[in-house]
Amino acid sequence: LVFTVFIILPICVAVVLSFTDFNTVQMPNFVGFNNYINLATQDSIFMQYVLPNTVTFALIVGPGGYCLSFLLAWAIAQLTRVPRTILALIFYSPSLTTGVAMNVLWKIIFSGDATGYLNAICINLGILNEPRTWLISDLLPIMIIIGLWSSAGVGFLAMLAGIMNADEELYEAGAIDGIKNRFQQMIYITIPTMKAQMLFGAVMAITQSFGVADVTMTLCGFPSTDYAARTVVTHLIDYGSTRYDMGYASAIATLLFIVMILCNKVIQKLLNRVGT
Repeated sequence: LVFTVFIILPICVAVVLSFTDFNTVQMPNFVGFNNYINLATQDSIFMQYVLPNTVTFALIVGPGGYCLSFLLAWAIAQLTRVPRTILALIFYSPSLTTGVAMNVLWKIIFSGDATGYLNAICINLGILNEPRTWLISDLLPIMIIIGLWSSAGVGFLAMLAGIMNADEELYEAGAIDGIKNRFQQMIYITIPTMKAQMLFGAVMAITQSFGVADVTMTLCGFPSTDYAARTVVTHLIDYGSTRYDMGYASAIATLLFIVMILCNKVIQKLLNRVGT
């Protein structure tokens, strides 16, 4: 019941509204596929900035964060209990404190004046002659760095749990069959036996990479300068919360939902082939 009310029903409402002209005040006016046609043919910001930024971020942070989460989980699982617990907390904590860290840490590091840590270091080393406005000229690379830094979230914990709960008898049988080192154990035993955790981690990575918005809005305000870090979600927020064009915003949300579902299906098929 809760899943239906808070997940299924809003999705259905968004899909229906995507075929309407709805300003949140007057009754929705059915316009067919006009919102989708305008999104693909008339929205120059979407095609020129939103789509390239989102795809670039997703292609780097999605697979990169996913692989990084698994490698960290696998490396930590080789340690004893106390250092494993401490390191797991250290790597997981950025995903909990991202908002605070962006406000306090990242803004200070990438500040555009001489007091910014990165500018001060580069000037002292002779790399720069004057302060650089990082949050304007290099906003997308900074977003990618922060995305990778905070990628070890719930998916990371799920992978760590999957590795820790692997059947030791499988490793013993693998040693008898000729597996000689931990890398071979990871490829032939660990990954095939934790498909559920790997799939969950992939879903979380896809959701995080395509749903990025808070990073840009916190670091450089909304909207970002020259749309340097405009993403699908910030584009959606602009039309839904600022312009109150809820029909167009719903079309953007529906398109994003379809893309994420397709990516999840592709990942699921790839993982199902592992170990078969």
